[in-house]
Amino acid sequence: MPARVDQRTVSRRKPPSAANGRKGRPAAAARPRQVAGELLEDLALQAARIREHAYAPYSRFKVGAAVLGASGRVYTGCNVENCSYGLALCAERGAVAAAVAAGETSLLAAAVLTGSEEPSPPCGMCLQTLAEFGSPEMPVLLVNLRGVRRLLALGELMPHAFARSFL
Repeated sequence: MPARVDQRTVSRRKPPSAANGRKGRPAAAARPRQVAGELLEDLALQAARIREHAYAPYSRFKVGAAVLGASGRVYTGCNVENCSYGLALCAERGAVAAAVAAGETSLLAAAVLTGSEEPSPPCGMCLQTLAEFGSPEMPVLLVNLRGVRRLLALGELMPHAFARSFL
């Protein structure tokens, strides 16, 4: 279980200056939206709890994720691997799928917990899925088992997300 979020240790990277591709706005506007520390803490704790249920016999890389819906409800997911590797389900997409199944279409924040040395960002497929339901300013808290945290805006992690405006 990760240590409590200490807002003094959460770091922010400078946002990239290129366009984020979502609505033609500069990525510099994609700074993490203010979300109460207790909400981010709750997301991290729920991600830690669900990570214990991850099925990762091949990679041994367990991941837990939690997303905050616009309704205020939290949805969780863990990675589920398959011997046919391409069929694996990432924790972040599992959490988003749970949110959508419950009727959510807008996400306000996310947390991802891994056992990696440094907090690990979501893969590209998961970032694109988060971008479908979250804004470029949506805070994404990355946490590892030692309690190291990085708080980034979704637009910093995926500055050129494909968006419906391209269709």
